[in-house]
Amino acid sequence: MSFKEIPLLDLSLASDPATKPAFLADLRHALLEVGFLYLKNVGISDALFANVIQEGKGFFDIPMEEKLKIEMKNAPSFLGYSQLSAEITAGAVDHREQIDLSTEHPVPSSDAPLHHNLLAPNQWPSPAVLPGFRPAFTEYMASMGRISLAFTSLIAEAIGLPPTAFDRYFDGSEQQHKLKVVRYPDAAELGLDGQDKTTNSSDHYQGVGPHKDSMLTSYLLQASRHRGLQVQNTRGEWIDCPPVDGTLVVAIGQGMEALTSGVCVSTTHRVLSPAAGSGSRFSIPFFQGVRGDATFDELETVGIGEVPAEIKDQRRAVLARSGGGGRRLDDVEFTFRSGGASKTLGEATLRNRVKSHQDVAERWYPDLLRDVRAQLAREKREKEERAAAGH
Repeated sequence: MSFKEIPLLDLSLASDPATKPAFLADLRHALLEVGFLYLKNVGISDALFANVIQEGKGFFDIPMEEKLKIEMKNAPSFLGYSQLSAEITAGAVDHREQIDLSTEHPVPSSDAPLHHNLLAPNQWPSPAVLPGFRPAFTEYMASMGRISLAFTSLIAEAIGLPPTAFDRYFDGSEQQHKLKVVRYPDAAELGLDGQDKTTNSSDHYQGVGPHKDSMLTSYLLQASRHRGLQVQNTRGEWIDCPPVDGTLVVAIGQGMEALTSGVCVSTTHRVLSPAAGSGSRFSIPFFQGVRGDATFDELETVGIGEVPAEIKDQRRAVLARSGGGGRRLDDVEFTFRSGGASKTLGEATLRNRVKSHQDVAERWYPDLLRDVRAQLAREKREKEERAAAGH
């Protein structure tokens, strides 16, 4: 049978030699069978969580003119404020507004590779209107950076690799992580009528469309009591991932799946807009960064070392029990893929940003946008031809 619920793990058990083996066994189960998990006792104080949630929600209450001062279109970094329904996922509009932040870097030099534009300073809201926002999120991103690196080493141990197996894909002091603060308005505020073809519902609309996270791991703080996050199992069923107090939701990325030869599964997920009358849903996802200059050839030829045969056998057994070898939505946007137009992870990430935020790309990357749109058109034609042929 495919999974029907999301497992919950206690990270504090990993620090005690007496309980660590059981923790790693539970983690291995989550990695091989689900690709998603709740994680509690991560080492961040309740006070910091509460402050981040308060400041994050407060951002959406500041005047629109203040938001537009830091609009994403102002800079080529894809950092800053994105207006409602400005982003595209799986070919459809996402009904959300957000601010994108990252570990800060200086503006790259003019002769740097184009994807280095993603390494840049943040566009922060003015302290005159939101004085506590920057300190709260600077502290939170630094804390989450440490937690994500430590957790990635536990993933390595859980599948029989050395704890340092993934270290080569990180930049050390130059590491760039990303974070979003997101608001999903309810259906009444959106003013949408009729049935949303992306969700097959007249009550719920696409908050963010079906997708897999790109790199190694991501960590979601569900900042309101709304349901809406759903994870797809191997039978194509959407499994609710509701908020659980004191936890982060961890998603395994495409990069982790690729680097572990499919042992750690990256799972398709989506977010439904809140039902009319339920108010806005808020979430704060953190995305662990990977060294952007790493080439796909390097990843494939150097690798992390061989995952033990018994772990691979366990994954094959999971697939046999669940009745399938792949997700039902196998055409979701895929960033971590070699053999295409991108030679490095940074180039692939930039193309994905261009695809998702075409309003930004029209200003800063018009040539790349034309190329991406042509690629999307080709992929659409190929998909239609396969469907017509009954494949």
